[in-house]
Amino acid sequence: MSNSRRQFLSRASAALMAATASCRKPAPQSAALPPGAPPAFGTAPDVGPIVSPGAFAEAEKLVQFELSPADRETAAGNWRKSMAPLYERRNGPRKFAPPPSVAPASRWDPVIPGQQPRPGSDRFIRTPSADTPLPANDQDIAFAPLSQLSRWVEARQITSERLTHLYLDRLERFDPKLHCVITLTRDLALSQAQQADREIATGRYRGPLHGIPWGGKDLLDTAGIPTTYGAEPYRNRVPTQDAVVVKRLHDAGAVLVAKLSLGALALNDIWFGGQTMNPWLLEEGASGSSAGPGAATAAGLVGFSIGSETGGSIVSPSMRCGVTGLRPTYGRVPRTGAMTLCWSLDKLGPMTRGVEDGLLVLQAISGPDAGDVSSVSSRLDFDASTAAAGLRVGYFPGWMKESPATDVDRAALETTRQLGMVPTEVSLPDWPYDSLSLILFAEAAAAFEELTLAGGLKELKAQVADAWPNLFRQARFLSAVDFVQADRFRRSVAQEMARIFAQVDLLLVPSLRDEILTITNFTGHPSLTLRAGFVDVSEARSDWAPDPAHPLPKFSPPRRVPHGVTLIGRLFDEGVLGRAGLALERAFNVTGQRPSGF
Repeated sequence: MSNSRRQFLSRASAALMAATASCRKPAPQSAALPPGAPPAFGTAPDVGPIVSPGAFAEAEKLVQFELSPADRETAAGNWRKSMAPLYERRNGPRKFAPPPSVAPASRWDPVIPGQQPRPGSDRFIRTPSADTPLPANDQDIAFAPLSQLSRWVEARQITSERLTHLYLDRLERFDPKLHCVITLTRDLALSQAQQADREIATGRYRGPLHGIPWGGKDLLDTAGIPTTYGAEPYRNRVPTQDAVVVKRLHDAGAVLVAKLSLGALALNDIWFGGQTMNPWLLEEGASGSSAGPGAATAAGLVGFSIGSETGGSIVSPSMRCGVTGLRPTYGRVPRTGAMTLCWSLDKLGPMTRGVEDGLLVLQAISGPDAGDVSSVSSRLDFDASTAAAGLRVGYFPGWMKESPATDVDRAALETTRQLGMVPTEVSLPDWPYDSLSLILFAEAAAAFEELTLAGGLKELKAQVADAWPNLFRQARFLSAVDFVQADRFRRSVAQEMARIFAQVDLLLVPSLRDEILTITNFTGHPSLTLRAGFVDVSEARSDWAPDPAHPLPKFSPPRRVPHGVTLIGRLFDEGVLGRAGLALERAFNVTGQRPSGF
């Protein structure tokens, strides 16, 4: 550390500052080095609070690394010269807080050297129109999949304005049950719908999203409309620009009817307005963090929605609410203008009532943007008329025999065989995959460092041990060395997934199996979660750790709820996921069933 480095005074905790008055005094400069001598570690001025050998002894318990008494003496004696200056960025007079738009210099690339993940062609062939007449019942219209709604709008069997009024009215009527709306965008929606009708009437049809009402998870910036992150400190935040995904949907002619709820700062399903509930079982949360998109889509309150996932936030609410969630390959959809939780993990994707719907939306929002350094060019090869027969479907035999797999999962695997796909056993090493979460916790704590240091975390509704306030604070004590090792472990896991996908075309897995949720989010592989059947539950489910003081509701007789399976695809191969998913969706024939009362 160069001895010419500016001195700074630590802004450590009040307790540490009170413990030693010397922390407040400028440290003396080190002796000048002779001309030509290079900077050396351990020659900076003393800065920050005095650290005792006993402090290292206690810290060893956190990092699980033991020093000898002599090593502690050396480390404590040198700490204020060698390590404390590294905190100048956060505590010193030259403090620097990177803007939220600045991503880390190290960028995760899911494609390992030698891979050729992208499909060779770029095409999208929809299911042919079946000339289905427009229903007389508004409820039947509301629950129709996007693929059908778009045909009615294109054929001018229904206007965008009528469809928009229909969804706005349903959002207002049913939100008191679901708590899924943060901001209703009525004025914008009606203006966009009227414009869509004018354009369609004059032959300017923009494509299958034109005139379709949609809802966005409230971490997508919307110009002049609050974007709150579901969190108390941001409830009055009003951006000046649209997120890139929002802009692309505007350009496609889609109609924004609502900003939908998310668990605060994209965790679980509790936000400053309450808890978002599952339309199929109003006694339980919708799951998160894309709780609002899951509930609103399942209840027929929007034509489609946009959610986000860092560690399961599309998969889990899609599973619980019985909708189709498409989590794209990391990097396919730009996140410019979306709340950052974890630069190397965050993904934006569609939540819909059908498989083809998700691909229609994906096509509109894909492509690189300069504001997201991880976004890349990609192709989408989807042909709804191509059979799924012959696709090799990998599965983990042990996982299919134990919880959380159910008879629905096992039946889904058998259905792949009946459709001519080829079930193929695969395996993964027995590695500590949960340790990858160190990366998530560290990046998330960095993304919300200012909120943490300023005490804003205290404003959040959820203050339990497994909520962000505690996790962000704990993350300050994670080891940087372990972070690097976790990053290297991540690359090893990606290599194992490449090995598996050399044997199969896709995987079929229990949706909420911990290992695969963690693995595929960290490797960046795409997933498609779709309803496969129904199961009975005798107790409400929760994203939160069990709390004996607040037991979950129990049901006798058990309640019937939807259950989904998840397909995992090769990198950037969402088209194959769509082929397999569409075949399974037709075979399962359960997407038409609706939650009662909506």
